[in-house]
Amino acid sequence: MINLSNRVLSLGESETIAMARRSRELKSKGVDIINLSLGEPDFFTPQAVKDAAKEAIDKNFSFYTNVSGYVELREAICSKLKRDNQLDYTADQIVVSTGAKHSIINVFLTTINPGDEVIIPTPFWVSYKSMVELCGGIPVFVETSIENDFKFTASQIEAAITSKTKALIFSSPCNPTGTVMGHDDLKSIAEMLQKHPSILVISDEIYEYINFEGKHESIAQFPGMIERTVIINGLSKGFAMTGWRVGYIAAPLQIAKACDKIQGQYTSATSSISQKACEMAMKVEPKELSFMTAAFKNRRDVFLRELKKINGLRVNTPGGAFYLFPDVSAFLGKKDADGNVIQSAEDLANYLLDNAHVATVTGKAFGASNCIRLSYAINEDRLIEAANRIKQALEKLN
Repeated sequence: MINLSNRVLSLGESETIAMARRSRELKSKGVDIINLSLGEPDFFTPQAVKDAAKEAIDKNFSFYTNVSGYVELREAICSKLKRDNQLDYTADQIVVSTGAKHSIINVFLTTINPGDEVIIPTPFWVSYKSMVELCGGIPVFVETSIENDFKFTASQIEAAITSKTKALIFSSPCNPTGTVMGHDDLKSIAEMLQKHPSILVISDEIYEYINFEGKHESIAQFPGMIERTVIINGLSKGFAMTGWRVGYIAAPLQIAKACDKIQGQYTSATSSISQKACEMAMKVEPKELSFMTAAFKNRRDVFLRELKKINGLRVNTPGGAFYLFPDVSAFLGKKDADGNVIQSAEDLANYLLDNAHVATVTGKAFGASNCIRLSYAINEDRLIEAANRIKQALEKLN
């Protein structure tokens, strides 16, 4: 018998992927499943980006690249950061990886030692906790609430800081809540962190372009922060390029070099063709992507309108991304038609899949056990149908 490592045995499966698998199994049996479990835009990659990939193939960009990516791509990312975020970086501060998820684990592996604490506001993206633990770190959670649109404050973060605190990680716009941290929110946190100069900030900005509240704000813009902030970004969400697998960091030079070093040992560079496509994407003006943002905002409004018809479901209005994160506490403890008690949000997610044929994800995966995540990255008719199915299924609980 083969004994697996304690590392993998202690690692939980991504619950978003697990729910997607269950959904596919039911769909393969002919069940009409409305899948609200995966965070994947239903738009196609911009034509100019696809054309750049085709040209790269024709021009034989088929060889190994620098571990951190083509210099031309990293320079294009620097230009994008200057154009959109007014941030100054050089190409050697950029490391291109196989998706933003890869970028995040690179940063953790190069900065976290066993016993280091990483502050994670909840709800959080599903993999933050597991990644920290995989590196031997200790996640320290800061709870937020739906009443405050799931925003965290400087005072909350400061209260969680100890002598072992190594980093703070958060996403804005946020997965799973859609929360957008505005200029003043981030400014107050940056000012507080001036008293704690050794703490690294990891700012996950993958949903940058899916922002319904105006200009995206990065914590790196504030005095003293660019020197201690790692920006995580990529192409999957804003450019509808999930399958191309391109993410990147913009970081202090010491961290960028360390990420290049560790990436060189276990994956090397990402696809050369994807890199050339990404290079073109970095030259696309944000206004050319605004049609996707407008569509997501409209879907949010339609879905919210329908979900607010459900008694007991508490839902706020998020400022970005393409998720709703309703509180389902009112339904916990109720019974289904067979007398089974809905004891948790996970039970409720499974109940909705089996009875409403709508795939959701339990909030427990994101550090909020009384919520579920709903992705509205599908067309409006299906969202309306999903809301109706959810309403009917919840009304059968007693």
